[in-house]
Amino acid sequence: MNNLKEAIKQAEHIVFLTGAGVSVPSGIPDYRSKNGLYTGMSSPEYMLSHTCLVREPEKFYQFVTENMYYPDAVPNTIHRKMAEIEADKNVTVITQNIDGLHEKAGSKKVVNFHGSLYHCYCQKCGRNVSASDYLQSDIHADCGGVIRPDVVLYEEAISESAIDQSLAAIRQADLIVIVGTSFRVSPFCNLTDYRNKKTRIFAVNKERISLPYPFEMMESDAVKVFAEI
Repeated sequence: MNNLKEAIKQAEHIVFLTGAGVSVPSGIPDYRSKNGLYTGMSSPEYMLSHTCLVREPEKFYQFVTENMYYPDAVPNTIHRKMAEIEADKNVTVITQNIDGLHEKAGSKKVVNFHGSLYHCYCQKCGRNVSASDYLQSDIHADCGGVIRPDVVLYEEAISESAIDQSLAAIRQADLIVIVGTSFRVSPFCNLTDYRNKKTRIFAVNKERISLPYPFEMMESDAVKVFAEI
């Protein structure tokens, strides 16, 4: 614990790489654990695919609005501490999460690697639509087009902008902290390949993760770890 505290104190450019485990304490389920979103569901990956959006937009809309949105969720200790650290350090949060909680906590430099449920747009006219309007209907009142959340679905590519911003932050970092993720989903897990080889790396996760380079593993509840920072 003291090692991470000291590393944060000494670092100038910090990157937090966050996954679903960061939002679980806020009441948002992860995907594949025994209590995760996919538990007991048939074909959840199809429901979150580009093919489903195009072929069966009603089915896609029902699945997303009933299972993915948690508008009342609030940031927890992990989100808040990362935002607080940003007040004193150059911090970038690169997150796999699509729930907007890092921004809610006050983090300014956030790369939503897989997009955000709270950025929605009409596929016909291209205009932005509020998430609250999308939760009422997926049909755009102005033009009749189908609205979608700006998230990366199965069969879709990560945006070039997200990749470019992530790589720029990773290359500059002198400390990388991986939090709440098994760090196995590509290309997210490949980002650290572009680090400076002198960069110190920590991982905070309930389950041990494996990386092909030296790092410091903290097999612990990230809420407890960040509460002490």
